[in-house]
Amino acid sequence: MAFQPIVDLSSRRVFAYEALVRGVNGAGAQEVLSQVTPKNRYAFDQKCRVTAITLAAELGLAEQGAYLSINFLPNAVYEPSACIGATLEAAERVNFPTSNILFEFCENEAVDTEHLLHILQSYDSMGFKTAIDDFGAGYAGLNLLARFQPDYVKLDMGLSRDIDTTPVKQVMMRHTVAMLDGLGITPICEGVETPEEASVLSEIGISLQQGYVYAKPALAELPMVH
Repeated sequence: MAFQPIVDLSSRRVFAYEALVRGVNGAGAQEVLSQVTPKNRYAFDQKCRVTAITLAAELGLAEQGAYLSINFLPNAVYEPSACIGATLEAAERVNFPTSNILFEFCENEAVDTEHLLHILQSYDSMGFKTAIDDFGAGYAGLNLLARFQPDYVKLDMGLSRDIDTTPVKQVMMRHTVAMLDGLGITPICEGVETPEEASVLSEIGISLQQGYVYAKPALAELPMVH
């Protein structure tokens, strides 16, 4: 696992660290995920959760007051209450508070909407924070948002890239943020690469940001924010 911070510009602290899967030889996430099949999906998803929690505890993430953001594969969760067992056991074993866990819905595969809603609602009822990842680029969209409002929405990096020089993206981002604000959802912008992009996003009202301008993912450590 590598970790990348999500910074809160309003409080000038790290809001969360996202756990990002890496191969044993440093292989990137896409190479690892390309080897996930229907047969090994459940075991892979469970292993990622346990590894992320164990490493986060060793690195003292919770002591910093930050969330641990874990991506999950919806199609690996056959029944939320049953599949959460290993997560809870790992957290208890390493004394990591479950109140510091944020689950991100990973949109790298098509998923049945009813099944996804059941997972998100179940995690919400268990007290976990939830987030929709890559909003605006994947399978989830406004139809899902109309039926379930997560705590956070991570806006796809395609919207934030070059936003400082792309007026149409600024208009789209302002209206998206206004919609999320009306729904009581906090936006997070990922893929922020330049100070100019960060400045425009902050002016629009997005204080939670993630990207290389702050820190690159670091393998098995919590990177310092620039």
